[in-house]
Order: sequence, then C-alpha cells, then structure tokens
Amino acid sequence: MASGDHQLEQSARSGTATSGYFASSLEHLLAELERIHLFIWKQVGNTRQAHKEDSQFQGLVISEQEVDELLARPAGAPRFAHAGRFSPDTQAGLKRLHSDITARKLESMRHGIRLRLAGIERLFGLTSFEIDCLLICLAPELDPRYERLYAYLQDDVTKKWPSVGLVLDLLCSSFPEKLFHRARFLPGAPLIDMKLLVVHDEPGQLPSAFIGKYLRVDERVVNYLLEPGEAGPQALPWSRRVHGKKHLDEIILPAEIKERLGAIAGRSRQSQVILYLQGRKGSGRKAAAEALSRGSGRHLLVIDAEELLGVGVVFEATVRLIIRESRLQGDLLYWDNFDALLADDKKNQRKLLLGEIRHCEALTFLAGETSWEPGAAEFEAEFARVEIPLPAFVDRVTLWHEALEQEETADDDVEVLANKFRFTGGQIKDAARTAKNLARLRHTGQPCPTIDELYEACRLHSSKKLSTLGRKIKPRHKWGDIILPDDRLMQLREICNSMKYRSLVFERWGFDRKLSLGKGLNVLFAGPSGTGKTMAAEIMAGELGLDLYKIDLSTIVSKYIGETEKNLSRIFAEAETSNAILFFDEADALFGKRSEVRDAHDRYANIEINYLLQKMEEHEGVVILATNFRKNMDDAFVRRLHFTVEFPFPGEADRKRIWEKIWPQETPQGCDLDFEFMARRFEMPGGNIRNVAMAAAFLAASDGGVVNMAHLLHGTRREYQKMGKVVRQDEFG
Repeated sequence: MASGDHQLEQSARSGTATSGYFASSLEHLLAELERIHLFIWKQVGNTRQAHKEDSQFQGLVISEQEVDELLARPAGAPRFAHAGRFSPDTQAGLKRLHSDITARKLESMRHGIRLRLAGIERLFGLTSFEIDCLLICLAPELDPRYERLYAYLQDDVTKKWPSVGLVLDLLCSSFPEKLFHRARFLPGAPLIDMKLLVVHDEPGQLPSAFIGKYLRVDERVVNYLLEPGEAGPQALPWSRRVHGKKHLDEIILPAEIKERLGAIAGRSRQSQVILYLQGRKGSGRKAAAEALSRGSGRHLLVIDAEELLGVGVVFEATVRLIIRESRLQGDLLYWDNFDALLADDKKNQRKLLLGEIRHCEALTFLAGETSWEPGAAEFEAEFARVEIPLPAFVDRVTLWHEALEQEETADDDVEVLANKFRFTGGQIKDAARTAKNLARLRHTGQPCPTIDELYEACRLHSSKKLSTLGRKIKPRHKWGDIILPDDRLMQLREICNSMKYRSLVFERWGFDRKLSLGKGLNVLFAGPSGTGKTMAAEIMAGELGLDLYKIDLSTIVSKYIGETEKNLSRIFAEAETSNAILFFDEADALFGKRSEVRDAHDRYANIEINYLLQKMEEHEGVVILATNFRKNMDDAFVRRLHFTVEFPFPGEADRKRIWEKIWPQETPQGCDLDFEFMARRFEMPGGNIRNVAMAAAFLAASDGGVVNMAHLLHGTRREYQKMGKVVRQDEFG
C-alpha cells in the first residue's frame, strides 16, 4: 500500500466514536469539510498515479500513448479511474466518520444549538449528495490551498474552482451515476434555483461544455454558513428586516379584525397561508403583520414590490434571492405595494411571484390598496383577504395622543384634529412629527406644537396630489368680511357645525350604522355672480382648518368617451385621502339636467351625470357646488344635497356695508367718499364693488395718493362698461 493511501485510511479510521455534540455551527461545518477532504485526498492520489509517466509535459503535449489510452477507456471514466476507489477499510472508516457526525448533529440539536449547514439541508430539501457538492465548492472559500488542489485535479493551473465534471468525479463511482447526478446542477434543481450554487464560465473565455462549467457558492450563502448576518447584499436595496414591537392585542384595530387575524395565524402553523392585507397606506397593514410575526417568534422581511419593478433588476432572480433570504433567516415575508403587480402588463411577474411563494413556510403577507382575489390557478395555498379600515374617531384620538407622546396638547384640540382629518395611523405619526419640527423652527427649545402648527402639519400631509387636479385657494376671508342676511350666515355656520361634529353623530351616536351612503357633506351655493359664493367657501375652509381646492372644469370634461368619468374618479379618490373641500364653480356646466336621449352624445352625457351622482353619494368629504342658475341643476343632485344656500343680490343696506368693509385699513380715503350714495345709486353685487374699489385705488395711486369720490365714480363707469350696461352721465352726477 502506498504511504498516501495508508495515511488516508488512518485518517478515515480516526473518525470513529467521537462522543458529545458540536459546540457551534462552525465546528460542525469544519467536521464536514474534513470528511470532504478525504475525497479530495484520495482523488489527488489517483491523479498522481495517472500522471507519473508524462509529468514533464503534462497539460502541454498529448502523447501517442495518451491518445491510445483515451480511446481504450470506457465512456465517462476519468484518466485516473484505473487507480480504483476507496479500499474497503477506507470506505468503512468514512461510513463511521459520517455516522459520528450525524450522531453529533442530532445531539447538538437536542441541546438547542443551531447548525446552519443542517438548516440549509432541511430548508431547501437537499440530499446528502447535494450537501457534499456544496461543501466541495465551499472549501476554496475557507482555505486557498484547495484552489491549487482543484487546479491539479483538473490538469490546469488556471482552473482554481471546481467544475461540474470534477464534482461528479469526486462523488460518483460510475458513469451512469454521474449522468444521474448531472441534473443536480440544471435549472429547476434546488442548488441552482435557490442560488446556493452559481454555474458560470471562466471570464473572458468561450462557453465550455456543461461539465466544464465552474461552480461557486453564492457569497450570501458563504457568509451565512461562516457567521451570523443580516440580509445579504443582493436583498438589501429592496428589503429591510424589522422586528415587531407590539403584540396583536396591543395594536389599534377593530376587535373583529384582530380576531380574524389571530385565527389566520393559528391556521398558518399547520399549513401555508397567503394573507392579503388591503387598506390605505398607514392604515396599520404592516403593524398587523409585525404583530403576527412577533407572535410567531419571527422577524418580518419587508419588500416594496413597486420599487422592485422599477429598479431594472432581473425580477425572477431577485425574487428567488429574497425568498432564499427569508428562509435562511426564518423570516416571514411582507410584499408591500403588491397591487403594483395587478396591472395587466405585470401578469407574468405576478404569476412568477405567486409561484415562488410556494417555497415559503407558514404565513406570507401581501399588502395593497386595491381589492383583489386570486384565480384558482394562481397558487394552491390557502388564501385570505382582510380589509384594514380607517381608524374610527375614538382610535384616531388615541393615535394622536400616542404620536404626541407627553406633549401638553389639550384633549379638546386632539379631538378636533381627529374629527376633521380622517387620517390613518401612519399619517397621524407623520403629521405629529412635522408639527414638532415646525415648533422647533419657530420657537426656542422644544415646545409643544400649537394647534395652528398641528393644523398646518395636517394640511401638509393631505392634498399631495389634488393640486394637479385643481387649484388650491388659500383662505383669506373671515366671517366679518362677508355681507349676507342673518339667516344665510346661520346656514353657513350650521354647515361648519355639521363637519365639526360628524364623528360625534356618526360614530358615538351610532348614525354611521344607519347609513350605507351619503355620509359626506354636499352643499349648493346658488346666486348671481359676485354675491359671495367663493368667499363663503373660503370662510368655511378657514373655519374648519381644511384645504380648499377649486376644480377646473376644463381639466375634467373631455370629448373622449369615458375620460370625463376617469378624471372625476381621480378627483374624488384624491379628495377622500386628502381631507380637503372640493369646490366646483359654475357647477351647472357639469351637474346640469339630464336630457332626453336623441343621439349617442345625449346618452353619454347622461352617463357622465349618473356617474357624478354615484360618486357624490359615495364621497364622505365636503363638496361645495356653486351655480348662478339653480334652475339648471338636475333634480337628482338637489335631492342628494344636505344644504342649499341662496346668495341674494344685495339690497341697498347690504351694499352700503360692503362699500364700507371693502377697504383695507391702510388705504388713504378722502373725506368726500359717500358710500350711502354709491349704494343707493349703483346696484352692483359684492364682486363688482370689489372691482370698482380696486380700480379706484389704482387711479388714486397715480393721482394724489388718496381715494376720493371722483376715483370711485370713474371706476364705476369702467365697471359698467365691462358689464355691458348703458353709461348715462346724469347717473354719475
């Protein structure tokens, strides 16, 4: 027996009856590599025997003798096949070594020691042959001498990594066995599909035959086996690992939702469950998933599906890397913005993702805003959809107190915020943080944010997209600026109170359960142009602390069939999430009467009106319609209105009050101004009076710097000309 074979058999025999357990995962890994080392040692011995005769020119010259030998050798047999496999004694020693390692593995598990190599074997369903393949490819990552040994075995100093052929030569004893195990390195096999091993050609070289391709262990797998680590570099850009801070009973959700989530989590312990959490951003979808993951003793791996689609990576490969990472770490997956995959052009990506989810264990979370139910063919796992609603008024109050922490904000102020802004929990946290930042910038130290700063922060976190669909009007007028009959002013205040106390009436007094639709506030302002409709809308928005958006009808109405409805849908959807007041001026152009159908144009015009009726009834915010011609409004719209306010043409007394209030305090006024004469002589609404005052101010600025009666009369003459009225000299005195 050669000395090398003798040493090999001694080494194999030494692996016998070692008692105890592995103290660490690394100790187990090194023991397995020692076993693999014996295969390499034996192969080197066989190769040395085959190379004895022509070692001087080995790899450079093919001799006549070598050609004859290659022709005579059976198909698939390596050059060193004649040297034989392990001797019976060595084989028995290897079996004892393998048995000893297996026994120590089981003992380690009984002691609660986590062995990462054994975990990979279990998680991905690998066979002992596949584990040996992984170990052979792992050896050069730990010890560079294996690079030279592999180069020697492959008869080329540049081939430092094991090829498919070398791995098969090391582990297989016959050609049929090699053909059988060749499939371990093809797409569809666990080693390749889960990116445990990477098959590649030598850089800069032409593609080689399959058995000549190189094998390397993926870098993340190497790091996982050698030391504990967080998510690998491949998954980090599109994922983050979070640990739930609260249990399910500690998060703010309706009791029936919590009960259902708990039942789903219980079922996931016996079988795989896909849970689709539907709700607005910040509504508590991720908080619920974190609570369930905490309850199962796991972390949550969060991936933004929309971001993943937009970064230009290979979607299939990246999804597999992420799923592999979740299995390595034992994390539950949370696919945020899953509804980005529901578009028709993303059908293939959705199908691929749902197909790969089958590899996950227990519970997998999908989260989106769109309602969705999978088809029967999309996956076989149990599916559940849970809709996460907006927090109720009482819950919003609690969320505000939590977000403001120990800040000294009055309870009444918090309740006002919770009532006016139907925010999600996430929006409340963001708004509270913004309010604190505003307070720090405007005051010394870190004072509690004022109610005005809280209102400003809430408006900043509302209406983010509505500005693209309408024009934001900044309220500048107060109650004292508008001149209306007392009854009309009382109506406007009643409208504001309906908004202020909606949570009290709907939620605490139970009216919410009596209404399925019509929970919003729809108001009609009707009256001649210039009578104060827009000013009233501004005053109400300022009183309620909400943003006011004037909708430009030119951006809504389209000649193309269906486009008007799409634009309206976008406006109402954004208004719902923006907590803003919608103001439709000249509303009769859009909300006019339905006509008798004589042609296709009439039919589609009526469809638009019917769609508007539906959206107004579903909308839960404030909508103000302003029209100069109430008689043109469709009766169905009027029936759905909660308030109708008539803005009358101002009488003489009201016109005099308007003339008196229209001037800023800083405006220099002459002693000859006679507002009683102006009100009596000229019948104009407030809008025209404002125009006259502005014209008079500019005239005065260029003529002495003081507004006098001549300026007012000249401005009135110009306004009459603009209005198309006959200008008579005697009327102006």
